[in-house]
Amino acid sequence: MKNKDKKYFTLYNANLRTKTIVVISVALILFLIIILSSIFVDKTTALATNFTNINQPPSLEYPFGTDWMGRNMFTRTLLGLGISVGIGVLTSILTTIIAIILGVASSLNNLMDEAVALVIDLFGSIPHILLIILVSICFGTGIYGVIMGIGLTHWTPLARVLRAEIKKIKATDYVKLSKQLGHSKWWIAKKHIIPLVVSQVIVGLILVFPHAIMHEASISFLGFGLSPHEPAIGIILAEAMNYFSLGYWWLAVFPGLSLLLIVLIFDLIGENVQKLLDPQSVEGK
Repeated sequence: MKNKDKKYFTLYNANLRTKTIVVISVALILFLIIILSSIFVDKTTALATNFTNINQPPSLEYPFGTDWMGRNMFTRTLLGLGISVGIGVLTSILTTIIAIILGVASSLNNLMDEAVALVIDLFGSIPHILLIILVSICFGTGIYGVIMGIGLTHWTPLARVLRAEIKKIKATDYVKLSKQLGHSKWWIAKKHIIPLVVSQVIVGLILVFPHAIMHEASISFLGFGLSPHEPAIGIILAEAMNYFSLGYWWLAVFPGLSLLLIVLIFDLIGENVQKLLDPQSVEGK
């Protein structure tokens, strides 16, 4: 009876893990389809004006309709999503690197730990949008300014998690024993600390992405982000507001829903990657 129960629970856990992997795979496939579609769209054709087809509602020929210049909103939205994803990837990497550096720095000594904690609290106390706008203006407008603005302001949650996790690991008996045995800090970090924080870094990297693209769209919508000539989602939504009250709802609804879909996909991936990397969360479901 015990063997049967043991086998049952083993299969049960394996099924949950398999379901988690399937969800991640489906989400990634959907994400790749969207991104590859945006890559292979001809920018010149996609942004071409056609004043004989202005403000056309959604149809088979134009799934997302056309705008006030007769441009295909479907291809414009795909190009905008490609820009948002590119910015999201770069800012996520930059954010993660900063968080890792500060997390490691906090483990060196008490003075560095207090300094890192102070910097985290300082940056965390300032509203994100305001800080992003200020930093992006300092680095100039455009894609570079947006990347630096978002990347230099979104590291605080992950840095706080890494700092707390490293402190907890350093307080364990096996780390204290390793110090008493004369092992170097690098050896202890390589054997005991890095393997235990990798999962937090991966999940943090993924979960920063949706925040990054939402903030990119937000500051572009407000006029502090990308150039108005770029087909970014924030620019598309800002332009659409001038026509939304006239009944041209598709100019804002479809680009907005597409951006929301990307955000939900990455939230789903992050949540399930966390389940996959944390066996306790998988068993608890």
